[in-house]
Amino acid sequence: MNVVHARLWHTKVSTGSDGLAEAVTATEVGRGPLPVSLSQLVGINALACDLRGVIDEGVHDHEVNLLTSYVAETNNGTPLTANYSRLTATSRHIRSFVSECTGLGVMSAVSEALFAWKPDKRSLNSFDVLPRQLVGVYGRTGPRPDLLFHLDAGVVAGEARGRSRKEKSLFPTTATKPQKDRILTLANWSIRNTGHPYFMSWVWIGPSGVVVDVFLPEGEKVTENIATDWVTTTREERWVIASERSRRRPSTRPETYLSNDRTTQAGDTFLARPRSIQVPVGAVRRIVEKSAAQADDRADAVMSELFERRPIVGSVAGIPVRGKWIGANALGPATHEVMVGVLGEGIPAEGRAQRRRCAQAIDAALDGRLLTVVHRLDEERPSWDRIERDLLSAP
Repeated sequence: MNVVHARLWHTKVSTGSDGLAEAVTATEVGRGPLPVSLSQLVGINALACDLRGVIDEGVHDHEVNLLTSYVAETNNGTPLTANYSRLTATSRHIRSFVSECTGLGVMSAVSEALFAWKPDKRSLNSFDVLPRQLVGVYGRTGPRPDLLFHLDAGVVAGEARGRSRKEKSLFPTTATKPQKDRILTLANWSIRNTGHPYFMSWVWIGPSGVVVDVFLPEGEKVTENIATDWVTTTREERWVIASERSRRRPSTRPETYLSNDRTTQAGDTFLARPRSIQVPVGAVRRIVEKSAAQADDRADAVMSELFERRPIVGSVAGIPVRGKWIGANALGPATHEVMVGVLGEGIPAEGRAQRRRCAQAIDAALDGRLLTVVHRLDEERPSWDRIERDLLSAP
């Protein structure tokens, strides 16, 4: 388990006479270390594929090799790093792949650390491959977030962005234009969806390491039980992000702030839709539960297909694991390797351990039947007894 340096921002949205976002004020409220594991980054990328599409383990192995060759796994408890000089020397689309994959993994870590989100096949949806019933709720087209997290208090949409930067300072001192544009787009998406809860994590990969800016609307009821011990109070930094519309013309009504108690019947200029999509949380929960069985069957079929194609490498709780170790050697001699395996069957949730963040734990992630383990080549490969001990509740 590694960490990334994180800044937490609270945002307020001011609207104009048309009900759309005129400006967003972001206020820094703290900084702190965010626990992130490389195995989790690899696993999230694997689970982001469309289970209805073609299953090709060779493609997945190649992506694992490529991603982990750029993003370096260091000793437990130390900052996650990246091979920045190699990253800047590669083509833009490969840089985007590495940055976006890292962004997805860090965003899921943010949701775990801040909102007590529990990774589970029924607690996460991708907006790119929503169940058919949820497509009817959120629509098929237009700008929207990346993932839909299901928390005990409701649903929250998460937007993951990742970029490389050449500056040696950990964080940028001002918001970049892509950040401004995306924050305003998300604000209007939330307005269009009746104040839907959301947050954005923006990962930066630079010569000083991997860091993340987390933007969370102030007063979100779904995420109000934020883990306050994760951040430390800092000096108050404030960014005011104004839309092009607000710079061209003044607002015709006093500034108002978006809250969860307000329903706005406004369209989004990016989508030019005249209606608001209603998103009742209870309906989303019922849809998720109704479609979960069908999704579970498809996911289980995919895992079984992958399971049959791999050799047996070990077992967990008496359940055989098929897979292979993949060296992170796309850029030269590997410093670490990744084991991607599939269990013969799932382990009940009550039998699993919570994600361990102690220095003695191995870097492993178990999502459903998909198991990912990362280890440095200068250390002894972890035994299956140790992997089982870290994955299961029993000491």
